[in-house]
Amino acid sequence: MTTGYDRSNCPLPKKGIQSLIADALRDNWELAAFTDYKGATLMFRDVALKIARLHVLFKETGIKPGDRVAICGRNSSSWAVACLAAMSYKAVVVPILHEFKPDNIHNIVNHSEARLLFAAKHIWDHLDPEAMTSVEGVLSLENFNTFLSRSKALDNVQENLDGLFSRQYPDGFTSDNVEFTDADPESLAMINYTSGSTGFSKGVMLPCRSLVNNRLLAARAMYSFQAGYEVLSILPMAHMYGFSFEFFYEFSVGCHIYFLTRLPSPKVIFQALGEIRPRLIVSVPLVIEKIIRKNVMPKLEKPSMKLLLKLPVVGGIIRRKIGRELVEAFGGRFFQVIIGGAAFSHEIEQFLASVHFPYTVGYGATECGPIITYQDKDSFVPGSCGVPAPNMEVKILSSDPQNIAGEIVCKGPNVMLGYYRNDELTAKTIDSDGWLHTGDLGVFDAQGNLFIKGRSKNMLLGPSGQNIYPEEIEDLLGNMYLVCESLVIQENDKLVALVFPDYDEAGKQGLHEDGIAGIMEQNRKQLNSSLPAYEQIAEIRIRDEEFEKTPKKSIKRYLYQKQ
Repeated sequence: MTTGYDRSNCPLPKKGIQSLIADALRDNWELAAFTDYKGATLMFRDVALKIARLHVLFKETGIKPGDRVAICGRNSSSWAVACLAAMSYKAVVVPILHEFKPDNIHNIVNHSEARLLFAAKHIWDHLDPEAMTSVEGVLSLENFNTFLSRSKALDNVQENLDGLFSRQYPDGFTSDNVEFTDADPESLAMINYTSGSTGFSKGVMLPCRSLVNNRLLAARAMYSFQAGYEVLSILPMAHMYGFSFEFFYEFSVGCHIYFLTRLPSPKVIFQALGEIRPRLIVSVPLVIEKIIRKNVMPKLEKPSMKLLLKLPVVGGIIRRKIGRELVEAFGGRFFQVIIGGAAFSHEIEQFLASVHFPYTVGYGATECGPIITYQDKDSFVPGSCGVPAPNMEVKILSSDPQNIAGEIVCKGPNVMLGYYRNDELTAKTIDSDGWLHTGDLGVFDAQGNLFIKGRSKNMLLGPSGQNIYPEEIEDLLGNMYLVCESLVIQENDKLVALVFPDYDEAGKQGLHEDGIAGIMEQNRKQLNSSLPAYEQIAEIRIRDEEFEKTPKKSIKRYLYQKQ
């Protein structure tokens, strides 16, 4: 077992979450803070006022620091306000992904013991109040009015909020009134319920130190950011990747954040990127891969283009031109695209590197709020996930970590306190020495760059005990004709590939069921020609529907393992 790579000697941030929020509000009072795409804009002063009014509501309702406040809805200005109000009040935020089914939402509200729930109307319309027995009130995310009240205090404060607010601020509310005291770094800031691809949701307890240290990394990664810069929030803020890198850091430095507020389809994202021209783009691989495969790759597959790309001088000129056009298509003003949350296609990554597109890939987990490794685009090694984040130690449990994959473990301020009300699972995940066991497999290079091989739970054993990483096979298969999504499973010592085809492209080519099956058989033979015998695919099984996915767009593998 290697000693790994240790960056635990970086200076820890001195300011806590509450001070960071207060500084952002005061320092950027007259700047635009949040805009709902195609909708209204809130200035920082507006955000401060709304936070102060919610603080009055919390206080008069009997909410105390440490109480749970849940939020469920699509990204929006009001989502951000509710979250910042709860955090600055030192309540524990419970962000709930709006994609969750009503039963999941009921369970999370109950399990977290949330006293208040902020919910979008389209979420509330499908919830059953009787299934959430402990919640005292449900407030609208649209206007903070009451959907449900089980508290006379809540009824009273909603009826008299203007008077109560005026009584607290008799001389009017100004930036001088914005002052929040910091919570202890070890105190609980957030319970984030995961929707992992390998099992059921777990309540990850993230302390203040985790959010603050992730902000330290963001500050180093986005060193050129200034107040007033535009950012587009695409990823769900209820997921730690979107929260930390598209919202909290940007807010803390005074950026103007646009919230998509709608389904983030590639078409809508592309339109918004062109209009807003953000200074940074944060994405999961699936979005980037779809855009590249749909809009770029078909042009490069033309015989004449393939020939030109092979010419040393001309090929280089064409690649640079493609890179410039791609940057412009993404808005033209960003300094880099940060990709993370799931495995990235090697083919797409090689293409981006070849056209000098400014991108980087990070690695993390909800349990680390989320970052474990990262590297800036200028030092990033293609194929890797960067080096350990500031103040983090990362090791690989292997006899030869540069050549033999082993489990990735880490330690440092990013690591969670544990799983809420689940001591048994916490003990299995964080060992007695404080190392978080990620369940992921990887290797280091000589410079400390981490290369992910797959998840230990996904690893399959070949007929003679060989390690098979299905993600690597899926990556190859995903680059083949008409393959939209794939999943490799094991049945009776044979490997089977489940494939959801690109039915749109098949339709354009006039291909129906038999034609698609024929193409897939050709793909299987071509794939097997590049794989060792123990990794050969015995069958490709075609699916009519997309795989069910997590909010990070990772396939929920556990649903398909026994097919």
